[in-house]
Amino acid sequence: MTNDFVWLPTPADIERSHLAAFMRLHGLASLNELQARSTTNVPWFTNAVIEYLDIRFQRPYREVLDIAGGVQFPQWCVGGQLNIVHNCIDKWLADAVSADRVAVEWEGEDGRQAALTYRALAADVNRCANALRGLGLGKGDAIAIHLPMTPQIVIALLAIAKIGAVIVPLFSGFGAGAIRSRLEDAGARALITADGAWRRGQIVPLKAVADQALADLPAVQHVIVVEHAGNVVAMQAGRDHLWSALLAAQSDNALLEPTAAEDTLLIIYTSGTTGRPKGAVHTHCGFPVKVAQDMAFGTDVHAGDRICWLTDMGWMMGPWLVFGALLLGATCCLYDGAPDFPDAARLWQFAARHKLTQLGVSPSLVRALRAHGDAPATGHDLSALRLFASTGEPWNPDPWHWLFEVVGQRRIPIINYSGGTEIS
Repeated sequence: MTNDFVWLPTPADIERSHLAAFMRLHGLASLNELQARSTTNVPWFTNAVIEYLDIRFQRPYREVLDIAGGVQFPQWCVGGQLNIVHNCIDKWLADAVSADRVAVEWEGEDGRQAALTYRALAADVNRCANALRGLGLGKGDAIAIHLPMTPQIVIALLAIAKIGAVIVPLFSGFGAGAIRSRLEDAGARALITADGAWRRGQIVPLKAVADQALADLPAVQHVIVVEHAGNVVAMQAGRDHLWSALLAAQSDNALLEPTAAEDTLLIIYTSGTTGRPKGAVHTHCGFPVKVAQDMAFGTDVHAGDRICWLTDMGWMMGPWLVFGALLLGATCCLYDGAPDFPDAARLWQFAARHKLTQLGVSPSLVRALRAHGDAPATGHDLSALRLFASTGEPWNPDPWHWLFEVVGQRRIPIINYSGGTEIS
């Protein structure tokens, strides 16, 4: 193995990139100059990124960074009022072109597909926000999400944020004990789950697992059940509500809850591999803005692009995908199910069918798909795909080269996204 570059961007690639546009805007001649200025003048860089990404505040901040309490306790966008949902949805409704762009596109393991434009997503988020408020939920309340990667998970995520409540995403494969410990720690008042999810042709009974977790846990007053798998589930009177009936009764207009830039948006839990799971607290101006910065400069996502990351909402890459894509005006593409079912070509068929422009994978996934041989990974139209992205673990050479050479035909670069754990 040599140290030669296996891929270099063309002049056109560089010219169209967000990174080059940002550097031109600020008269920066080299990446080294950008890195030096961004690290020695953090307030300048933060202001510049917020302006470049068109992050719109409901009330302007008076100071972008305050470290009077120590560098370990920074305060960002001091005095600013920002509910991030305005930037994810509302600002795209101002003109017909962006309003009618597809915001969310989904394919399930069972072959079902669905899509929502920014306009339709806004209406569904408003219905869900009104439904949550109708249950007495509001600003500061923790609401957990335990769902498969379907359009409803995006709607729920944004609706919780819209009313100023706190999102608590849970891995859909958790057992009852893991769910319960996180609900208790977050002080959750409500849980949004599903009747079931599909995995390798079988139904995973999400509601039944949630019911076990909720036994003798009266703090969780409401359970909303998405009808996804067609699975008959037990419903507890007074506590449980069907998603479809709850939303059908709501208006598609809803007020955006005023939130301070540093109000809590999200609590996402570590895996617990090094001890008790720890809830990382994120704000409206923190995680999502950094996500949009990383997605723009690291994976070069533009308005109209179609990005997918094979993930669950309980891993930080789930919220990363949703917030980043929508803040940039792109299409968030979701696949729900096993990526090698009913056969090892499924992921590449999905990428071709949905004309993905960016695809996020893990080295472990690529190792598993490589074991099936080259044939399932070839012969698919990946002409729209501009890059692969990867995070979460290191590569070893053989699967990296297989993805680059066999799947990507030496045309598609692999971008290693490092630092996600640190920001989450």
